[in-house]
Amino acid sequence: MDDEDERKRSVGGLQETGQLMLLYIPCPDMETAKELAAAAVSERLAACANILPTMVSVYRWQGAIEDEEETVLILKTPPEREADLRRLIEARHPYDVPAILTLASVQVNTPYLEWAQAETA
Repeated sequence: MDDEDERKRSVGGLQETGQLMLLYIPCPDMETAKELAAAAVSERLAACANILPTMVSVYRWQGAIEDEEETVLILKTPPEREADLRRLIEARHPYDVPAILTLASVQVNTPYLEWAQAETA
């Protein structure tokens, strides 16, 4: 292992230079979240999807306070695939104004990062 390889790895196999983007996307229900997840993974725009079944969102919409149950979809992708993944979600999401929030990972363990990159290549 050369100095560059050593620099990329830290205690516990964390990757200091690699990055994955996490897209946080509330969906109206489990079916929608699964459909979006399947499309993203099958098109190799996301390596993995996590679906959290129930949360409650409180927000203002068209002047009224809404209180709705939603399902959270989290998609994991390398930075170079993020724009295409966002376009896919925007095109297929049923909401008029879907929330698509991108969170950049600070560190990713090396084996997982390598797997995610291979799955989205």
